[in-house]
Amino acid sequence: MAFYDIFSKKKLDQESKQSAKVLVDQREKNSLVPAILSKLNINYEFAHLPTGDYIINDVIIERKTIPDLKSSIIDKRIFFQLEELKHYPKAILLVEGISNFELYEGIIHENALRGFILSVALEHKIPVIFTENEEDSAKYIAVLARKTKKTELSLRPKIQLDRDEQKQFILEGFPGIGPTTAKKLLDKFKTIKNIINADEKELKEILKKKTDNFKRVLD
Repeated sequence: MAFYDIFSKKKLDQESKQSAKVLVDQREKNSLVPAILSKLNINYEFAHLPTGDYIINDVIIERKTIPDLKSSIIDKRIFFQLEELKHYPKAILLVEGISNFELYEGIIHENALRGFILSVALEHKIPVIFTENEEDSAKYIAVLARKTKKTELSLRPKIQLDRDEQKQFILEGFPGIGPTTAKKLLDKFKTIKNIINADEKELKEILKKKTDNFKRVLD
């Protein structure tokens, strides 16, 4: 009986040409996932993503290790991130590390964590995928890229944003400006024009060490 190597180099090369390119957030350079994607013959490029960690056409993925997930629940960062993910047609919350960490142990009560996971699936309507480690995460992303037809990549969500969301999206395009910082700037200055015209002392109250880089980009 003949056996076929479904992961042969020839097959991987063909799949690489056919699969969609993956946009990877710059912060993911510290993880092993991009390197593993390369070994799996998945085309990717690094970019500054205002939302999420990976984008494959109209699918956005937020990757969280278990410790990061728990800390983001405590500081409520995850709830804002979930709202941002919903601006894309399809979103996935990928929770990584179930082979290295106990999901229900630590700083959050296990039922509170279960309630959060149910809320993500039922209220936010975002599927949650649990992976063992970085390699497992990369394989999920690779399968998705191979199943997705090539289209023109875009950092922008395809769902229409309202005016406040547009302002926040513009600010998050600046290096080092995340959702929380962008919201603080808008709460204080109200408009993009006011932020651009603000003096350095006012900006430092929010941006701190990021102020100089922010001003350099503006100039």
